[in-house]
Amino acid sequence: MSEIIRAMTRDGSARALIIDSKEIVARATEIHKTLPTATAALGRILTAASLMGSLLGEETDLLTLRFKGDGGGGTIVATSDYMGNVRGFIQNPSFDKPLKENGKLDVGSCVGKGMLYVLRDTGGNEPYIGVSEIVSGEVAEDIAYYYATSEQIPTVCVLGVLVDINYSCKAAGGLLLQLLPFADESIIDKIEENIKGTPHITSLLTERSLKEILGTYLDGIEYDIFDELECGYKCVCSRDKTDAALISLGRTELDKLLENPEKTELTCQFCDNIYYYSEQQLSELREQIEDGDEHD
Repeated sequence: MSEIIRAMTRDGSARALIIDSKEIVARATEIHKTLPTATAALGRILTAASLMGSLLGEETDLLTLRFKGDGGGGTIVATSDYMGNVRGFIQNPSFDKPLKENGKLDVGSCVGKGMLYVLRDTGGNEPYIGVSEIVSGEVAEDIAYYYATSEQIPTVCVLGVLVDINYSCKAAGGLLLQLLPFADESIIDKIEENIKGTPHITSLLTERSLKEILGTYLDGIEYDIFDELECGYKCVCSRDKTDAALISLGRTELDKLLENPEKTELTCQFCDNIYYYSEQQLSELREQIEDGDEHD
């Protein structure tokens, strides 16, 4: 399992969340068979979604990040629940590019420029949708920009994914620090100063505990840890949901599927689980529609 630690500065100025998301990213890499650059892009977005999702208030709340850019990876999506459990996908998992001159993976070329959509589903009639530009495609900067422009919350975001030579995830994690209302904004300057003098988060994760890393970023700032969460890559697909999806197609579309029933299968885009449907199962779903589930 991955772990999130949540903390608050003692003066109430800011909250800080930090995650070791290696297990989440490793599972996503295994499912989607991503190449290194795609792994880093999807991994950063999953990590960000997990941190942001853990700020949700209710058990049924969901948060979705949709990076719709013009990069080689295509659209990248991650959805989190209130505990930071996430699932996600990348449109082109085979995207890869040579390392940049600084030796880093070129995540910006994978994400590209475009729009970031943040959806919060809190059980109301319509989810909240926030929108901002993708300013760099490196993800962390885009998340901070989203919070600043769409929610007016000064935010520091650090994200990283380290891919091993065998394409597995060697380390992954992130930090989200946000000022609270009426806070002393100088705390942001202090955090940014600490970050500049600190090795990258993926290097820290291979050498130190999560609590030690949090202490490094918050050096010189008094704070208290108030929560520790376990989270993971968790898909919630089921046959009930694929049944509902097929029923929603209506009688006409199901009749078309019944003309060639041996080829009917639905694949979950988040976990690659395949749901097969026999002719009998399709007929039973059609009967449910005829019983009044479809309104013409």
